[in-house]
Amino acid sequence: MDKSLGDKMSGLTDQLGRFETRLQGFTAETTQNLTNIRETVDKNLHTFTGETKQNLETIRSTMDKNLHTFTGETKQDLETIRETVDKNLHTFTGETKQDLENIRVTVDKNLRAMQEDNNKKLDDMRQIVDEKLQKTLSERMNESFKLVNERLEQVYKGLGEMQTLAQGVGDLKKVLTNVKTRGIVGEIQLGAILEDILAPEQYETNVATVPNSRNVVEYAVKLPVEDGSFVWLPIDSKFPGDTYGALRDAYEEGSREQIDACVKQLIATLKSEAKDIHDKYLAPPHTTEFGIMFLPFEGLYAEAVSRGMVEILQRDYHVNLAGPSTMAALLNSLQMSFRTIAIQKRSGEVWSVLGAVKTEFDKFEACLTQTQNRLDQASRELDKLVGTRTRAIRRKLKGVTELSESETQKVLDIGTDSEEE
Repeated sequence: MDKSLGDKMSGLTDQLGRFETRLQGFTAETTQNLTNIRETVDKNLHTFTGETKQNLETIRSTMDKNLHTFTGETKQDLETIRETVDKNLHTFTGETKQDLENIRVTVDKNLRAMQEDNNKKLDDMRQIVDEKLQKTLSERMNESFKLVNERLEQVYKGLGEMQTLAQGVGDLKKVLTNVKTRGIVGEIQLGAILEDILAPEQYETNVATVPNSRNVVEYAVKLPVEDGSFVWLPIDSKFPGDTYGALRDAYEEGSREQIDACVKQLIATLKSEAKDIHDKYLAPPHTTEFGIMFLPFEGLYAEAVSRGMVEILQRDYHVNLAGPSTMAALLNSLQMSFRTIAIQKRSGEVWSVLGAVKTEFDKFEACLTQTQNRLDQASRELDKLVGTRTRAIRRKLKGVTELSESETQKVLDIGTDSEEE
């Protein structure tokens, strides 16, 4: 076994020697080849460099020659172009000057003619305008004088009306300074509002709303109730003119103490009037639980509202305040209530009428059904008569010769009958 291993080692050593020898030969050959390649490359590079320098020198010489030639030709062309441009510009300048001179002469001529024509037209227009202006001024002056005269007449008329109005204002002031006449004014205004909104049977005047009482209220509205009767809604007109006038004067003077005193007096007056309405005219269930105090002027009503009198009078005296506009709104609400109650009363009658109509309609439907059945039966009998009987008659008359229309009329005397008719 040791011998065999020694043989193998000897063989490997020989192979390794041969491989080393071959590697040395290959290395030497490779080195020689690289040396040859380097020498060849150096030689070729030297040759290429020389040729390249020669070619570049040739190209530079050619380009210099061509550039010199191109520069000379370009200068010659530019000189030619400059001379041509100078010549054309000189020619164009001369022609332009001539054209401009011709244009100037033509424009001057046309402008002079246009100016003369305009001056002539302006003179004509000035003459026409002067004539029309003179005519218009004359007409306007006449119209103005006429209008002034009319305005003066209207002024004189207005002065007369102002005098009449001043007299009426004086009369109105006299009326308003009188307590009795002030009450009449408020009563008349309240009556006009009631008359415009409610029907005559819906309110009464000068009514004793409290049984066995001699106190009569100016107006009382009838409010219907469920049992068919009604209760009274008393409405009384109040106008504390002296107190309200003093308050207006205090506002104009601007005295806070005087204003407070007048406001205090107005509140006391309104409370007194509300207590009077409550004590004299309210007696439930004959009347409503509240009454209405009518203030005939919106300014007075606004003053009372601003002082909180609406809540105070409702709470303490069961009296509602109303001005002209709020009175109209309140009455419109009552009118709608009246209509609602009337509809409720009439609803039973309406249902009765609808029931009767329904009964009669059912009877009418039965009659129509019977009539329709009879018509259907008559139609079937008529179809049977027309179909069966007609075919039977035709079969019987099949062998009979037909006559002409004139002979038929002669035989049946149809023409004679029509003539007699």
